[in-house]
Amino acid sequence: MARNLRYKGMRVNAFGLPLLNEGQRKDRKKYFNRKRKFYNATFFSPFSKTSPKNLIVMYDIPNNLKKERDWFRRQLIKFGYIMIQKSVWVGPSPLPKEFLEYLKDIKIEDKFKTFKLAKSYDSHISAMA
Repeated sequence: MARNLRYKGMRVNAFGLPLLNEGQRKDRKKYFNRKRKFYNATFFSPFSKTSPKNLIVMYDIPNNLKKERDWFRRQLIKFGYIMIQKSVWVGPSPLPKEFLEYLKDIKIEDKFKTFKLAKSYDSHISAMA
């Protein structure tokens, strides 16, 4: 009995190659030349590794914007931020102006808050507590 294997909603053979029916074979371009998905921009960190961590970023990006939320976390890591809790990060300030403008473009600028710390955050002291 042949197994019905699927990958991304399409039937495939044992090697992962798509199995097309007669109508799909006639119009192969429709199934294989799809537009590339949109990828979010990448920002390089303007901060040095020794920059004081004096900004808290808290966010609540909903599950329907999961791609944007994951991208946001990766960018915070690139900027040298460290996670205190799942959606609470601390790192250097201020966030780059181009980055903040991009957040407006992808419509998540109202999903996060920033708080300036009076004193720089020291991660090894909080780990001892």
